[in-house]
Amino acid sequence: MSNNIQSTTVTKEQLISDFKVVIADAEALIRATANQGGEAVVNLRAKAEESLAVAKVKLSEAQDALVEKGKIAAQATDDYVHEKPWHAVGIAAGIGLVVGLLIGRR
Repeated sequence: MSNNIQSTTVTKEQLISDFKVVIADAEALIRATANQGGEAVVNLRAKAEESLAVAKVKLSEAQDALVEKGKIAAQATDDYVHEKPWHAVGIAAGIGLVVGLLIGRR
């Protein structure tokens, strides 16, 4: 479990870092196009496009991983409910009781 949390944190940190690079490249491109033209603009634009492409791929991979983890969790919950339906009913009743008490206190 700790490993899963750690890998998710690393993925989020990597995405944040990648988007910071994309933003920095875009800002550099804007500054370059305001004052310069020619080869410098082309090079900065290419670098920005490359950074954006990498960030999109990593974002897509992270999204796919989250969807897969969600499916696994949903399947595990479904299996548990089918194996132990009365436990699931008891848990749901307990949660309903707690929510009812919290609402009643207001």
